Amino acid sequence: MSNLSIKATNDGSSTIYNEELDEHYHSIHGALQESLHVFIEMGLNYHVKHNENLKKLNILEIGFGTGLNCILTLIEHLKNEKIAVKYSAIEPFPLNSTSLKSLNFKLSNQHLNLFNKIHESNWEKENIILNNFNISKYNLKLKDFKTNSFYDLIYFDAFAPRKQPELWNLEVFTKLFNLTSINGTLVTYCAKGQVRRDLESAGFKVERLNGPPGKREMLRATKI
Repeated sequence: MSNLSIKATNDGSSTIYNEELDEHYHSIHGALQESLHVFIEMGLNYHVKHNENLKKLNILEIGFGTGLNCILTLIEHLKNEKIAVKYSAIEPFPLNSTSLKSLNFKLSNQHLNLFNKIHESNWEKENIILNNFNISKYNLKLKDFKTNSFYDLIYFDAFAPRKQPELWNLEVFTKLFNLTSINGTLVTYCAKGQVRRDLESAGFKVERLNGPPGKREMLRATKI
């Protein structure tokens, strides 16, 4: 993929720049900071805190990309391994190994080994990464994703609406609403008014939250 290049972000972690889309995979203000705030703090930790006695957690990520959200989820999981995590991720354009090996997410050796294990796991099947943490990666577009599963937590991390408008509309959010468990949570870095209105029209209760560094707001949606 000659149109991809590694870029440093303001917190010292890496992102990837897609020249064809003129878009970065993460915030240039800080890739690590953005993922920790939007998906881990406002998504994962919020959901676990508000669902006591949680024994299992089904997570769906739209836009697997570099796998940053997944490894951060796994690192958080290591703090409470009693919760069984099934992590599903959709990515129509997987990154090549050269790009992945050039990334710097400030991971310890242990976490880097787990990061590599995530990326070396097979597509289209369930893989055991650690005890109580499995991952299934799907090389397809969201519109082609079919499942009988319901998800407690959805990381919606597609490229921005101006770059991938086909992923930011009522039809997409209705599909995701139907895949969400009762009291399930969807989080996204995007806070555009039309996105919020479409999430609400799909049936979600939507909150505007403080965004990560460099971004004023983000959205969290709950299926009541």
